Amino acid sequence: MMLSIVIPVYNGARSIERLVNELAAVRIDGGVEVVLVNDCSVDDSWEVIQRICANAPMPVVAIDLARNFGEHNAVMAGYAAASGAYIINIDDDFQNPPSEVVKVFQHALAHPELDVVYTRYERKRHSWFRNLGSRFNDAVARFMIDKPKGLYLSSFRCVNRFLRDRIIAYTGPYPYIDGLILENTRRIGRITVMHLPRTEGSSGYTLRKLVRHWLMMFVNFSVMPLRISSFIGALFSIVGFGMALFAIFERFFSDTPQGWASIVSVVLVFAGIQLLTLGLIGEYLGRLYLMQRGKPQYAVRTTLVASAHSTVDEAVRSRPSEGN
Repeated sequence: MMLSIVIPVYNGARSIERLVNELAAVRIDGGVEVVLVNDCSVDDSWEVIQRICANAPMPVVAIDLARNFGEHNAVMAGYAAASGAYIINIDDDFQNPPSEVVKVFQHALAHPELDVVYTRYERKRHSWFRNLGSRFNDAVARFMIDKPKGLYLSSFRCVNRFLRDRIIAYTGPYPYIDGLILENTRRIGRITVMHLPRTEGSSGYTLRKLVRHWLMMFVNFSVMPLRISSFIGALFSIVGFGMALFAIFERFFSDTPQGWASIVSVVLVFAGIQLLTLGLIGEYLGRLYLMQRGKPQYAVRTTLVASAHSTVDEAVRSRPSEGN
């Protein structure tokens, strides 16, 4: 298979069937398959996906996860099941039109030296809240994971087989696809594509998901937070040493004021910094504990495989803790 198109599905019952039918019209030498990963949708997305497999307009791999693991975990499950020489992942909301898939793939094919091709948008059609979150995430990524300047970390991207194999080698429970990409390659291409307004449903992009997404990058793929806390600790130690010298000077050469308010303020500031640093270290240790305990990256309940207009083969996974 030349191209696999991985689509994480969450509450996409109204759009996913039309999306697959439009993708079926894509003609690529070597063949195209679509990998649908149902991230425990609360609507009837899985029933729709089963219907798609029964009428398969193109080769389809359908994966039903046992619970909601999040977009990046779902993409990891799709990557693991993809058989293409190139893998494109695309959302199920039609904001990235299927016609642009060919454009991105051809760019990757024309530049075999690239391991990944990221898309950027002429005009973003996200909500102001999501755009604000994207700008914040972009600023943090430049600082934390050494993201190249000017690179937009879009979820509409194309990776080759080499990079896909390197990505799925990560078996931890907190994957961050862009972090894994930037850890493994600097052969990165960019292409401008269209971005359309959402036609079905509403965005699942919430403040909670933004914080979760940010923490995956902040804690899992960088030790920079620990270095920052060390720097802040050293800075305040120097300031405290200077204040101690000043207090000694005042003790011998001038009247010493009572200064209870200033003492309390200093204690609160230092106590706050200490608790913040301990919380940060605890976050690292907690994630290390969950990884050591074997928290699954995802759990596959059912896998369906269908070729175009053929019968469906079903594989029910017996181990709900299965990851990569």
